[in-house]
Amino acid sequence: MKSTNEQSLRSQVEKWLAPGPTTSVHVVEFSRTPSGGRRYVCVETAQQVGLRALFFFRHDDGRWCVFPPAADWPTMTAGRLAL
Repeated sequence: MKSTNEQSLRSQVEKWLAPGPTTSVHVVEFSRTPSGGRRYVCVETAQQVGLRALFFFRHDDGRWCVFPPAADWPTMTAGRLAL
């Protein structure tokens, strides 16, 4: 399992967008998801090939990933169904 440090927002931006030493990186949007209120950030870089942007999502364990965390769906157990 990777450490939380390897899943920081900075490390994920460097991994996925690969900004160079002279490339600017901008947070263009940050908020919370409508369902669940989880944090997300949209980061953009301007490179010679054009603009690149990605959304990063904060998971419950503190990691930032390019995929959103699993939804917290209500669960129904047999105990609730028993009369």
